[in-house]
Amino acid sequence: MTKVRVLMVCMGNICRSPMAEGVLRKAIQDAGLEQIVEADSAGTHAYHIGSPPDLRAQQAISRRGVDISQLRGRKVEDVDFEAFDYILVMDSDNYSKLIRRAPAQHHGKIRRLLSFSRKYPNLDVVDPYYGGPQGFEENLDMIEDAVRGLIREITGDTQAKAT
Repeated sequence: MTKVRVLMVCMGNICRSPMAEGVLRKAIQDAGLEQIVEADSAGTHAYHIGSPPDLRAQQAISRRGVDISQLRGRKVEDVDFEAFDYILVMDSDNYSKLIRRAPAQHHGKIRRLLSFSRKYPNLDVVDPYYGGPQGFEENLDMIEDAVRGLIREITGDTQAKAT
């Protein structure tokens, strides 16, 4: 069986997208979907290639029972457009960058993460990098809600209760 591959994307791949990858990995594990769904993350810029996630992101997500300390920043590569089924961006700026870059046949894969959210539909997950710890917590609330919606879509469980 071919896995559904999901790529989470933000600008530098050290705050939002690694948190989204971590939340998705936990949701995959909790739902017993390890054989069905695979998660990764990347950035649209090469600022932090090889760097671990921002310490504030690690601390915030750790309080929710997820460890992302082993993740390392990478930049979106052209092969990602073919390799992934979902390419989920955190904001409209990164969405525009990927749409301009991707071959037209892959545009349908590129969506905002929050398009899966019931509480925060079609909003941006704002970059918390220059803010305080509360921004990371707010990001995680949004990401968790959207990941629940993503899992519902992947599994076809449209009747799943929002938690």
